[in-house]
Amino acid sequence: MTGECLEISDLITDCDPVTGQRKPVSSTSVLDLLGAAGDQRAARIVARIPTHHGVLDERAVDTLLVRVHTELQRLSEELRLGERMAEALRPLLAAIRSVPDEPIRIVDVGCGLGYVVRWLAATGALGPQTELVGVDLNAALVAEAERLAAAEGLHCQFRHADAFGRAIGGQLMISTGLLHHLRGSRLAEFFACHDQPDVRAFCHFDIAATRLAPLGARVFHQARMRQPLGRHDGVASARRAHSDAALLTAARSAGDFGLALFEPKRHASPFCATIRPVVGVRGDGMDRLRAQLGRRARWLRTPPEVTTQAVG
Repeated sequence: MTGECLEISDLITDCDPVTGQRKPVSSTSVLDLLGAAGDQRAARIVARIPTHHGVLDERAVDTLLVRVHTELQRLSEELRLGERMAEALRPLLAAIRSVPDEPIRIVDVGCGLGYVVRWLAATGALGPQTELVGVDLNAALVAEAERLAAAEGLHCQFRHADAFGRAIGGQLMISTGLLHHLRGSRLAEFFACHDQPDVRAFCHFDIAATRLAPLGARVFHQARMRQPLGRHDGVASARRAHSDAALLTAARSAGDFGLALFEPKRHASPFCATIRPVVGVRGDGMDRLRAQLGRRARWLRTPPEVTTQAVG
């Protein structure tokens, strides 16, 4: 692989961020991008997707993405991602509530099949005074998330909308595995969308940029995933992970938020130790968060200096 590391899932769908309308995707355009990146393996995977008059078949693409995200859900279960999210959100909720038992709306942006939202709803891990909403720009994934939530009898919502939309609403914004998809200025633009009065905090989990992350992702996805697209993109995700400095620099675009990286240890394992969130709390809320964490406040980490740098 000689060029930019690309994820197939980012290339085979396209939607208007305002209307949500699906746009046709040229198979040749995707193959050209992957060829320029020197990724012949990814090109072979895309070449197997059915086309109509040179355009990727939308139904085939949707079916493939649902299958891949279903496998990702099984990985999330194995990595105890729900438990790790709850571990980070409980003290955050306590830190941002103005009064006891105040209802708080939690919005999971780029939710996919909504595993985290559904896990939180099913377990009641955050208590009754929370409203859980999942948002994704892929209508097929949202439809499957709604189907699963209905089958499981869960009280949560899913919406077809853009993660950059300022009309989403919510006091606590969360995500899992979204940030590494945002390249260049898009990362800072995403955090800038949090600079609105209703948002009090955010907690965005993503892969830590370590030297061993791509190797670990390769071994783990090869062992646990059957879909070639999922195996490919799992390794690409680790290679595209943003550095700590890049994340915190971009997160400053959110405005008046105290920032830190959180390393929750209670549910850690050798596999998920490199998955951790960047946390932001409005105003002086970081002090309240530290108080809520108690001894666990040592897991909050803010590098002494965050310098402005380009985010690839």
